[in-house]
Amino acid sequence: MNIPSETKCQSYAAIRPEKAHRQHVILEILEEYGEMTAQEVATQLHKRGFAFSDDRNVAAPRLTELRDAGKIEAVRKKRCEKTGRNVTVWSIRKWHE
Repeated sequence: MNIPSETKCQSYAAIRPEKAHRQHVILEILEEYGEMTAQEVATQLHKRGFAFSDDRNVAAPRLTELRDAGKIEAVRKKRCEKTGRNVTVWSIRKWHE
């Protein structure tokens, strides 16, 4: 294995437990607050001490993973208060029988 591939694998292995924990915390935040943007989730992660900053990029990858796992869904768009751009609003996925 080459050095970049080896270090990439080591880094991934190191963050894997943290990633699962952050996903769990994000689900708790969405359950508590309802529909939220990545920026809003990141702000809550930061306030709770689970992220080093309130930058949306601390939440966005985990939101994508949760979407891909079928646990959350995009429900609408809204204008981000921080950037002024249209962004996705996420919610816990509603299960229909």
